Amino acid sequence: MATFVLLYSTQGLLPILSADLDLTPGQASWTASAATLGLALALLPASALSDRFGRTAVMSVSIASAAVLALALPFAPDLTTLVVLRVLQGAALAGLPATAMAYLAEEVHPTALASAMGLYVAGNSIGGMSGRLVSGWAAAAWGWRWGLAVSALLALLSVLAFRALIPAARHFTPARVDARALARTVGGHLRNPLLLRLYALGLLFMAVFGAVYNTVGYRLVAAPFDLPQSVAASIFVVYLVGTVSSASAGKLVGRLGRRGTLYTAIGLTTAGLLLSLSGSLVAALAGLVLITAGFFAGHATASSAVGRTATEGRAQASALYLIAYYLGNSLGGTIGADAYHATGWSGAAAVGLCAMTLAAGIILYATRRAVVERRTLAGAR
Repeated sequence: MATFVLLYSTQGLLPILSADLDLTPGQASWTASAATLGLALALLPASALSDRFGRTAVMSVSIASAAVLALALPFAPDLTTLVVLRVLQGAALAGLPATAMAYLAEEVHPTALASAMGLYVAGNSIGGMSGRLVSGWAAAAWGWRWGLAVSALLALLSVLAFRALIPAARHFTPARVDARALARTVGGHLRNPLLLRLYALGLLFMAVFGAVYNTVGYRLVAAPFDLPQSVAASIFVVYLVGTVSSASAGKLVGRLGRRGTLYTAIGLTTAGLLLSLSGSLVAALAGLVLITAGFFAGHATASSAVGRTATEGRAQASALYLIAYYLGNSLGGTIGADAYHATGWSGAAAVGLCAMTLAAGIILYATRRAVVERRTLAGAR
């Protein structure tokens, strides 16, 4: 929760930032993209530190540092300072996501990993929703600086809860930080075709999410909807759909298989993007529900598959997935915001549809390969 409260603390405030600092949607979106970019760049070093010093120690230092930086954000005098602070905050957060995924892979029985990862992603969605809602409401009443201050307070409370509740690691074995060994591990993961496909899927799903959620606030406060900022901020309650779909991803994988679940996630996201093109507010909101459900189901499925595929160097495997994932957010969020500025909502939706088309191509390729391999094995017998 704390991670996503902090990581997306400015996303619900973008229209207010644009109005107050005279920014285009693309410029304002950098306050969101900068944090995910900083996180992506620092993920691998942070994962190596977690191998040396322990999962819980690195997670604790990471989230506490990011929360302290959050206290400085409301005092940023201009866009440049705000973006720099957000890059640093993202880098501080890097010690948590991949480390948490590795922690789950080590501590949870393999048969329960998909469900556990789904619950973890559900916690992400709750954090993302609550952070955006509370900061958006505070910003609508008192300005974006107070919105960021409220996010910082919420994150600090989450940090205290994390320290009180986190179970001690029982299966962690410390490893010496070795740059050459790290390079070999990363190289091995990057030569694994299945992992590469999962990394690409994480990037593409997150590109859709960044493009949609960096621009939906602008769409809702503009014509023809003309919603007040406080009401537009409330749209992030849709994240509850992501909480449910994330937690249900393990059951879907059990029924449909990994590829079947990913096909379903792509279908839901694509249907939502197409439905969101309607000029009806009800249809647009229904589309957002489908996009959110599809995204979280796809992310939970792909991220749990990374933990099961990597038999060693799990922290690095998870870090590589998250690097792709957060680069997808930075790219999709920025490109989507520029497309929205140029052509309106249809431009942002087009960015998402292109990403889902590529994702479907990856799954179709994987399905085709699996069919060919089965036929080859049957022929050899």
